[in-house]
Amino acid sequence: MINIIGDIPNKVTVAVSGGADSMAVLSFLSAYRKRDVSVAYFNHGTDFGKDSEVFIRGFCSTHELPLTVGMIGSTDRGVKSTEEHWRDERAHFLEGIGETVVTGHNLDDVMEWWLFSSMHGQSKLIPYRRNNIIRPFLTTSKNELESWCERHEVPYMSDPGNKNEKYMRSIVRHKILPEALRINPGLAKVLKKKVEKNEVR
Repeated sequence: MINIIGDIPNKVTVAVSGGADSMAVLSFLSAYRKRDVSVAYFNHGTDFGKDSEVFIRGFCSTHELPLTVGMIGSTDRGVKSTEEHWRDERAHFLEGIGETVVTGHNLDDVMEWWLFSSMHGQSKLIPYRRNNIIRPFLTTSKNELESWCERHEVPYMSDPGNKNEKYMRSIVRHKILPEALRINPGLAKVLKKKVEKNEVR
């Protein structure tokens, strides 16, 4: 079951990557919730970025959805990690769109970010809002979004980079999170309640 927190305006832009999470959100809001939807795609300049941009352009053309495409502006990341640089560039692009932007961040992302930040002594949760960007699906699991795609025959792509352990997020997702859930099976439920109570810092 897909859960929503907060209010979603009638006119929104959905940030998509081509993956199951964002494609499920796009389908859910445009077809089921009947929102006036535009699409935003940010190309990180990778091989997958090229393929997924072609996929997104084709999908939006078929479904007559307005599309805005952004591209990584600079490869000079300074002291930032590649992940941090990509995240900041993408946020800058989405904030520049102006109207409300909806992302596909979900409960699995909440758990991953909480674990990642905990390892740096912060224990943070993903915020519901950042400027014009909202994340209404933070209490919906990744499995539920993937199930939506399967039930409604929504096409999506899988980024092989998500399994590349040179990225810390991949290590958290595939090694640390499964072990954390084995030790504490109630972790998702606890963090979900925190999000629902707006205990997001």
